[in-house]
Amino acid sequence: MEKMLENYELSGSELEIITYPDPVLTTVASEVEEFNEDLKELCKNMLYTMYHAPGIGLAGPQIGIGKRIFVLDVDFAREETSEDSGEFVLSDFNPKIFINPKIIKTEGQTTYQEGCLSLPGIYEDVKRFEKVEVEYQDTDGNMHTVEAEELFAICIQHENDHLDGKVFIDRLSNLKKTFFKKKLIKAKKQEG
Repeated sequence: MEKMLENYELSGSELEIITYPDPVLTTVASEVEEFNEDLKELCKNMLYTMYHAPGIGLAGPQIGIGKRIFVLDVDFAREETSEDSGEFVLSDFNPKIFINPKIIKTEGQTTYQEGCLSLPGIYEDVKRFEKVEVEYQDTDGNMHTVEAEELFAICIQHENDHLDGKVFIDRLSNLKKTFFKKKLIKAKKQEG
């Protein structure tokens, strides 16, 4: 799998990112059952889309696929080639693919200002666990366990929420949640 991902930032297809209030974002995703070349290609395209959005994580529901899969990379660097050029060089890749993830252990609490590719323009402080332990499968169906902390742990929790039909504003107070949902729905209506 690592071999295939060497040039994911250069090759792949950019997928459409679904924005709130699309129903796929509030639907619980189903388990991935087939581990094949199509799944590997999907993961490659998800990484490509995430890097070029740009974002640090992307879940299946965000591209209209209701499957328990997400990709992330909290380590990559993105530098503009020259001031106001709009062209970027990406480097320091450390892609991670999580299929059928389960958070099996949590510890501590932290707050982090989150954003989301499916909720453009919204950033808010969200309470999360400081450390998590996650069981997941790779694209071949092999089981793995990883312990994560700091931004890595936050990103895992954020993306895992997508698989459970939640967006990060669902973790805010009722007042803020209602405000942002109305704002997003209004913006979506103005688009279309």
